[in-house]
Amino acid sequence: MAEPTAFAAFVATCRATNWVVYAKPPFAGPTQVLESLGRYTHRVAISNDRLVNLEAGPVRFRWNDYAHANRVKTMTLPAEEFLRRFLLHVLPASFVRIRHCGVLANRGRTAKLARCRVLRAVPPPAPSTPPEAAATLLHRLTGVDITRCPVCRAGRLRPPGLCTTLLEAPEASAPRSRTSLPAGRPRPAAGKALPSTPGFRYNPHSF
Repeated sequence: MAEPTAFAAFVATCRATNWVVYAKPPFAGPTQVLESLGRYTHRVAISNDRLVNLEAGPVRFRWNDYAHANRVKTMTLPAEEFLRRFLLHVLPASFVRIRHCGVLANRGRTAKLARCRVLRAVPPPAPSTPPEAAATLLHRLTGVDITRCPVCRAGRLRPPGLCTTLLEAPEASAPRSRTSLPAGRPRPAAGKALPSTPGFRYNPHSF
C-alpha cells in the first residue's frame, strides 16, 4: 500500500479472479449459527462465575479439562500471570472481531443508512444516550469511588486538565514570564526555587 501503482495492480489481479463462495444452509438454522458466533464475538476471556477467589495475590478459577472427559478443575495463578493470560485475548488497536460490509461498512455508513431510511420511508432513530463515565460505572458495579482521595477519604480528586485553563488563563495586565505569579497570590518562601519544568507554573493553591 505504500506504492499506489503496485497496490492497484494487485487489486486488479484479485478482481480478475473468479472467486467461488461455498455456502449452504446450516443444519440447525440461522439461529444456531448466530448463537455459536456470539459465544466468540460477544464475550470476555473468562466469565465471572468461573472466578473462585482472590486472596493476597493468587487468583483461583475453574476451568474445563477437555483431555479428561471435560472435568471441571480449579487452577491457581499469580495475579500477574492471570492478567497476562487475560490480556492475550484483548485485541490490539484498530483490530475488531466483526467487520461489516455493504451499507454497514464504516466508509460512508452514515450517508448510506440515511439514504436507505429515505427510500424505505423509515424515520431516523432516536439519538443515543451518551456513554456512562468510567468513574460512575465503576462506582455502580463495585461501590469504589475512584474520585475520592485515598488519603483523607474526604476530598475529591480532579484531573489535571481541569486546572490547566486556570493556570494558563490570561491576565488583564501585561503578559508575564513563565515563572511569574498572578497578582494577589502569595509568593513562595524565601530560598524556594520555582519549578522549571516546561509548560508548568508555580501555583500555591494546587495542594
